[in-house]
Amino acid sequence: MKPISQEEAKHAIQLSPKRSKQYLHTRGYVREALSELWNVPALDIPLNAPPGKPPTLAKGWGHISFSHCCDGLLIGWSPKNIGVDIERADRVFKAEKVSKRYFSEKETKALATLSGEKLRTSVLKQWVAKEAAIKWQQGSLSMDLEQWYFNESSNLAIHQTLGYTIGINSFHYHSWHIAIAFNSKFHTNSIILCDELDNPI
Repeated sequence: MKPISQEEAKHAIQLSPKRSKQYLHTRGYVREALSELWNVPALDIPLNAPPGKPPTLAKGWGHISFSHCCDGLLIGWSPKNIGVDIERADRVFKAEKVSKRYFSEKETKALATLSGEKLRTSVLKQWVAKEAAIKWQQGSLSMDLEQWYFNESSNLAIHQTLGYTIGINSFHYHSWHIAIAFNSKFHTNSIILCDELDNPI
C-alpha cells in the first residue's frame, strides 16, 4: 500500500473490508503515479476521490480517471477530460442477458447475429467502452449505460439523448481489455500507454 491522505483514510474505514482494501490500493497508487508525473510528493497531489464519486484534481492539474479489475489498475490522466475502463479479457458472464438488460434495442438487435465467444467478446468491448464514456461524462451507470452507443468501426461513442460524440480507443493488452474515452477532436495518436515499469507501449 502507498501513502494516502487523512481524508482518504477516513473514507476507507467506513467501507467493507474488501472495498476498503480496493480503495486504499487505488488511491495510493493514483497518488504515486501523479507524483511521478508532476515530480511532487504524493500527499501534495490535490486529489479528491471519495468512494463512489468521479475523481477530480484541483484546477490547473488536469483530469484523472481510473478503473480496476481483479488483477489490474488503470490510471488515466489528461489535460482535457478523460475516462478509462479495464476488465479481464477472459471475464465470464452471461453476455446475452447483459445485452438485453443494459443495452439499447438497436445494440441488442445488432448482437442477435452473434453467439458463443463472439457474443461474449463483443458485449465485453461494448461494456468497457460505455463505462469509459460514462466516466468521461461523469455520469452514472444506471442513467447513462443505455444512452451511450459505441460504434467500433468509427471508434466513436454517441450519447443518444445529450448529443455527446467522443472518441474511444478500445484495445486488448495482455490479459485485459481497455477503453479510453476522450474528446473526439483529439487524435488517437496523442494517447500514450505505459505499463507498470513506465515503458511506453
